[in-house]
Amino acid sequence: MSAQLSRKILSSVAGNSISVPDEAYFSLPEKVLQFGTGVLLRGLPDYFIDKANKKGIFNGRIVVVKSTGNGSADEFSVQDGLYTHCVKGFEAGDTVSEWHVNASISRVLSAQAQWNEIIACAANPFMELVISNTTEVGIQLVKESIHDHPPTSYPAKLLAFLYKRYQVFNGDADKGMVIIPTELIPDNGTKLKNILIELAAYNELEEAFISWLKEHNECCNSLVDRIVPGKLPAIQQQAAEKELGYKDDLMIMSETYRLWAIESSSVKAKNVLSFAYADEGVVIAPSINKFRELKLRLLNGSHTFTCGLAYLAGFPTVKEAMDNEGFSTFIEQLMKTEIIPSIVSDEITPGEAEQFANSVLDRYRNPFIEHQWISITMEYSSKMKMRCIPVLLAYCDKFNTLPSLMTAGFAAHLQFMKSIGKDGEKHMGTCYGKTYVINDSNATVYATAWNGEDNQGTVNKILSDTALWGLDLTQLSGFKDMIVENLNLIQNIGVKSILQSVKIS
Repeated sequence: MSAQLSRKILSSVAGNSISVPDEAYFSLPEKVLQFGTGVLLRGLPDYFIDKANKKGIFNGRIVVVKSTGNGSADEFSVQDGLYTHCVKGFEAGDTVSEWHVNASISRVLSAQAQWNEIIACAANPFMELVISNTTEVGIQLVKESIHDHPPTSYPAKLLAFLYKRYQVFNGDADKGMVIIPTELIPDNGTKLKNILIELAAYNELEEAFISWLKEHNECCNSLVDRIVPGKLPAIQQQAAEKELGYKDDLMIMSETYRLWAIESSSVKAKNVLSFAYADEGVVIAPSINKFRELKLRLLNGSHTFTCGLAYLAGFPTVKEAMDNEGFSTFIEQLMKTEIIPSIVSDEITPGEAEQFANSVLDRYRNPFIEHQWISITMEYSSKMKMRCIPVLLAYCDKFNTLPSLMTAGFAAHLQFMKSIGKDGEKHMGTCYGKTYVINDSNATVYATAWNGEDNQGTVNKILSDTALWGLDLTQLSGFKDMIVENLNLIQNIGVKSILQSVKIS
């Protein structure tokens, strides 16, 4: 029976196939307070910190706060905070397979059971960085006392920590923190800082503290991008443990692509975030709008434009679709001949957009991650509105013509959203004789538009619905006719006929 991963077995597993920490690593001071134990944090920020520590750059470890009641911190204690990170995918056309024993976490503390120990971290002079991923709902103002044991919300917990630190160090300007939320909401740092200030006023904290909070603690907006599915499938887990020679209940996997874009221009933040020098996946810039736009349009947007096409063509996963020459050509041409020309600007160069698009294509071809198209269709209509319509309009505005591939993707969206009836509360669609759930809050709107109408009538109803799009899309010259034409092709010949018609530019 294999031994459990722990500090005492590291010398026996070290080798060329796996990166492990040396003994000196465990003497590094705790510099980071992290709210959240989730796989995204362990697969991205903690990955960067571990990599830097092994290069002798950042030289600090993480105290993790476990706020939810799910699971236990004991599994981290058993393994001395260690976990194996498996990195698999494509990078620049080459297959990558790496194994790392991550030792960045020194302790995991339960907010419910160990609040005093968490607050005691405020007195640690080496502490300088706060990271969080508490889901989008976590960054919300809850008017509550920060003196509760513990407070309920993440902002209140953080404010309690900062207030204690202010008291311990008598308002020392140098002891303010750099705070980086990774929750997937725009301007997450700005929003968190405003909540902290409002919560401090609600708790009637002294003005001197509020000034210290505002002036000497920097909340940075950030954007994270890495697929971290979490645990390996059972068979792969067993094979990995056999190969590595130990058991690991915390093992995670991720793709190779990684990006943590952090918005800051301050010298203090750059000094604190020294782990950025260990990996080009960390970007510190005065503005991260460029990275958000690239991700939103080329990654999220291409997903949304093509998920209906792919599913209706009979491809269950992204990888299977990318193995089809017609689909692979379609999505590459969509990105490079329609989306990129629409988004290049003074801020985004054609070269940067092309490089990002190529990395996205590598990610789509990753054979190690099973990404289901049906999951990408969730809330399809709102994704289409937010991610796709702005870039479609930008293309029309720039070139005074309609983008044919985007239009085909929009038509497939309408076909996917065609309801054949309800199963309980959910509308259902059909493809190749199989039914699927239309998991969309606007499903009834589409069902009503399809009810008893021909393609012309349905398209007119959907495109003219200003509640859906914020504008009347029938006013876009020629758009309605192109959608109807594509719908006729999909229904009479099939989606694959559209894919096969795309030519390589």
